[in-house]
Parts: sequence; structure tokens; C-alpha cells
Amino acid sequence: MASKVYFADVRARSNEESKAEKVKRLFDKAGFEELINENDLTAIKVHFGEAGNDSHISPVFVRQIVDKLKENSAKPFVGDTNTLYSGARHNSVDHLNVANQHGFTYAVLNAPVIITDGLMSQDIVDVEINQKQFDEVKIASDFVSADAMIAMSHFKAHELAGFGGAIKNLAMGCAPAAGKKEQHNVQFFADDEKCVACGKCAEVCPEDAITINETAEIDEEKCIGCGECMTVCPTDAIATDWSSEIEPFMERMTEYAFGAIKNKKEKVGYINFVLNITPDCDCVPWSDAPIVRDIGILASTDPVAIDKASYDLVNQQQGFENSLLESNFAAGEDKFKGLREHTEGYIQIKYGAEIGLGNDEYELIKIC
Repeated sequence: MASKVYFADVRARSNEESKAEKVKRLFDKAGFEELINENDLTAIKVHFGEAGNDSHISPVFVRQIVDKLKENSAKPFVGDTNTLYSGARHNSVDHLNVANQHGFTYAVLNAPVIITDGLMSQDIVDVEINQKQFDEVKIASDFVSADAMIAMSHFKAHELAGFGGAIKNLAMGCAPAAGKKEQHNVQFFADDEKCVACGKCAEVCPEDAITINETAEIDEEKCIGCGECMTVCPTDAIATDWSSEIEPFMERMTEYAFGAIKNKKEKVGYINFVLNITPDCDCVPWSDAPIVRDIGILASTDPVAIDKASYDLVNQQQGFENSLLESNFAAGEDKFKGLREHTEGYIQIKYGAEIGLGNDEYELIKIC
């Protein structure tokens, strides 16, 4: 049986049609109140955006979910985990400062903000999953301890995963640094013909694995496969063996999503914001031009179905010429492979259905 995915478009001609009001109606239509019991400690999983990024989900939308949860006598908190890479969110103090700068404050949210893996990403629970890539996965302790969860995800492209939505938000977003490291585990190298020895890759490497001589040199023993070097490289000189690395990476990520909600699978709701559909993750300290128009907001109790619906809606659009998109501009063509031919984002949907994370068949229901 197909999973139900509820959809609200971006058109508005009255205050009742604002995006904030649509978020609240999607909460009701998707039946999220049925997931929540009185006094449930309920995590609202968001991404606060890296310092300099402005395409992350607005805290105004998060406030709508806080208010709906409180109407249902839950006890919500807004949370994320620290990053693997060295940046403005690598520890909880810096992370909370960024969240505050981006408007994720108690005054706006009416709920506390908690970095769920502790000060230095060491508050960890090993969750048994017994899957192909992992027997156990490492999940932030406060997310494990939560009674229920609403995962609010900005749906956009991603350098390794092809796209990031609900599945990636659970997988990377609920994992401490050690869990993120387990998921990445991709070996990168620098193409000597493309490298201009600018040093940007070395600046962002969290393990000091890169030295700059005539070209960049990556120490295989130190490299943790986080991919930040690839993100900042201005000449696309950082690469890996995509034919062998991508599929196991996608499976590792999807299994982590499975582990993130294992103890509360029937008590999780998902909201995807298919807006500001940028070519990069919100972990980068910028926001590039979107690759297609704003589409809308989706809600479901199925992470695989909501990501499949979001993926399909993006690919149905005409791509923007003045963006990072290089090909597949026509409606119906895969925009994510038009950005990065090596990516295989659909694996997370296919594998997610295979391991029982969700259903890749969906019914899209438009709300008024």
C-alpha cells in the first residue's frame, strides 16, 4: 500500500495561505498529533545552517511545530548534532552561537535548543540494527532518549548523497561526529592536472590530512572521508573512485537513518521544505542560487515516501540556466545528476525501502 504524502504549494493570497499556516495544516493533515502522547519529550530535528548559510529552514516554521506540539501537551525541544568537519558548529558552544545568530532562540521558538550529542560530540548510544553495512550505529544520546520526533528537512542537492532530505537528516543529523565518520569513510585524492595548489582544501580539513606542495596531497591514513575538501575546491580537483565508493556510502547513510529512529519508528513525523533548492548541503558557509523554482512543503509519517515525492517534484521542474546545474534542464530529467553525474541519490530511496525504513510508493495529496 502506498504511503500518504501531503503537499502544500507556495502560492498565497491571504494570511490563511501563508507558509506558516500551511505548516500547521500539514501537521494536522498528516496526523502528527496521533504520534504524540501527553508529556512526550519530543525532538524537533533541524539543521541550523553553517555560519554564512541562509537557505536553511526558517525558525519561524519551526515555531509552528513547537506550538502544535504544545497544543497536544508534548514537551518539545529543537536539536541537532555537532559536525565532523572543522567549522562553526564543531562543538556545542560554537554550534549554539550559530543557532542563535540564525534566529533559533527561545524567544523565537518557544522551546529550548539542545545540541544532542554533548559538548564535544561524545554523548553517544550504540543502537543495534544488524544490517548489511553495520551491526550497530552510533546515535546522539538525546535523540535516542526522546519519546518522539518531528524531522524538519530542507530538501536540496548534496555533493556525495545526490540529494539531502528526511533520510539524510536522520542519518547524518542524528549521528555524533564518530557516527558521521563511520558513514563517510570515503577515500579522496587530488587530480594533479586540475589542482592549482590554492590550499583551500587544507584549510578545511579537520584531520590535517592535506599538505600543499606543487599540488594537494591527501594522506590516506589521516583522511576520514568527510568530503569538505571536495566542497571547497574551486577547480573540482578532489575526487574518489565513484564507481566503488558511492553505493556503500549511500547504504551506510541509509542504515544510520534506520538506527536513528529504531526505538520510535511509529512516533516520528517528517516535513520536507522543497524551497531554496540549492546545489549544496546547508553545511557549507554559503547558499548558491537554486537549481529549480520553489515547489512547496510536504509532510508524511514515512521518510522514504516523502523523499521520493520530493525527488520527483524537483525533477518535474524546468532547471534554471543561471545556476550550478550543468545539464538535465528539461522537465522530467534528473536535476541531481545534472549537477553531479557521479551521484546516485536514488539509492537511499531504494535501499531504504529494502531494509524497511519506509515505502518507495506514495500517494501525493494536495491540501488547500
